[in-house]
Amino acid sequence: MLTIRTYEKKDWDAIARIHDDARKIELDLAGLQDAFLPLAVAAEREDLFGYPGLFVAESDGVVVGFAACTGEELAWLYVDPGQRRRGIGRSLIKHAFHTFPGLHSIEVLKGNTPAVSLYESMGFAVIGTETGSMPGNEDFTVEVCCMERRLNL
Repeated sequence: MLTIRTYEKKDWDAIARIHDDARKIELDLAGLQDAFLPLAVAAEREDLFGYPGLFVAESDGVVVGFAACTGEELAWLYVDPGQRRRGIGRSLIKHAFHTFPGLHSIEVLKGNTPAVSLYESMGFAVIGTETGSMPGNEDFTVEVCCMERRLNL
């Protein structure tokens, strides 16, 4: 059974492994393999623990994914690559929507079509692209798909 709960310090090793494994795949899809930073570095540079929403997905006592968001933006979503296509990412997004009803934006690295497809299935639409420095690793230029979710406010 899948449970979504607030991050606890005991989850660090699990989310670090999940991030590092999944981030390499994400960067490969975007042609940015050399931009990889382990979570131990990225979390500090991108202030992971400063997000008001930081959740983990747990299946049978094992952390299998995590997400971080503000009230408006889903900023981090990573699922253990060995656990993909089992509804974990979708469950994390639903939890974020429930916790932050005004959540409406996300940026996805161009080339990460699996993520774009997931977000589109959850009500987001690509509204454009932007090019800029990679957050946390500014030596790299990235192109992102800007996605918005229509809110029924």
